[in-house]
Amino acid sequence: MLAVIGTVPDPDFPLTHGPIRLVGGHLSVTGRKVPVNRGTPALLAAAAKASEQIGGPDIYAFLIGDVGKGDGSRRLYQFLARHLPEFDFHVMTFHYLQPDADWHNKVLFAVQEMRCRPLLIADAGFMYAAKMSGQAPCYDLFTPDAGELAFLADEIAPHPFYTRGFILHQNDNVPDLIRRAHQHRNAARHLLVKGKSDHVVSEGRIVETVDHPSVDAMEAIGGTGDTLTGLLTVLCAYMKPEEAAVIAAKANRRAGHHANPSPATQVMELIDKIPCALSGLFSRAETKSPRNLGSDR
Repeated sequence: MLAVIGTVPDPDFPLTHGPIRLVGGHLSVTGRKVPVNRGTPALLAAAAKASEQIGGPDIYAFLIGDVGKGDGSRRLYQFLARHLPEFDFHVMTFHYLQPDADWHNKVLFAVQEMRCRPLLIADAGFMYAAKMSGQAPCYDLFTPDAGELAFLADEIAPHPFYTRGFILHQNDNVPDLIRRAHQHRNAARHLLVKGKSDHVVSEGRIVETVDHPSVDAMEAIGGTGDTLTGLLTVLCAYMKPEEAAVIAAKANRRAGHHANPSPATQVMELIDKIPCALSGLFSRAETKSPRNLGSDR
């Protein structure tokens, strides 16, 4: 089973966890409906659609409402720190949570107490928390865009707000930002750097660049980075992180191409194209079943 941990932009959404289903354009988690627009719901919807296409494992979600104030995130951090050792997952993806270095470390300690260590992916706020706490090398995959990569590359900045200007101005120099992030141990073992060209990085080395198909209208559609991380979550259950990152980057772009989007296109329209986008890129018959990834490291 795969796990995704994040928030919903609804302050009244309670702490909810359980397997998800994608039904009629919305998510269902233990009977609760979650609209799919962007953020963690878009990630989960993309993961569900991809797993359904390839006959993959169930997706388990840990969700809570948070509109940026952090109260919900702290309650979810507390729950995870107490209860994660009770679960068993192949892959865990941490997504939109308010970054909190202290709570992050408590959650990471709980992960280390799990029976088998899952492959760990961090995106968005949780990636920030991993860097802020000095624990970035404990992760298998980060999925930053160029701006987020600049924060990882700044060995001094304690928070994204304080990323130094001369580093921010290097957003078009992704290879140098990757080098700096790894040099200062502020990156995961692998990176999928999202952008006009997607860079797949293993141990500080760019192993592949994905830039086709290029669909300009996708830049205006919220949630396309989230769908990419959702694809990656599922594919990491079947192959090495760098291989999964290449296929995820290609499939996400192909989904955009098949959707023929305009700036008014909604992210669910791209998610609906994931099955045809994966066709020809991934065959479960060519891979092993979901692995005990903890034994591979």
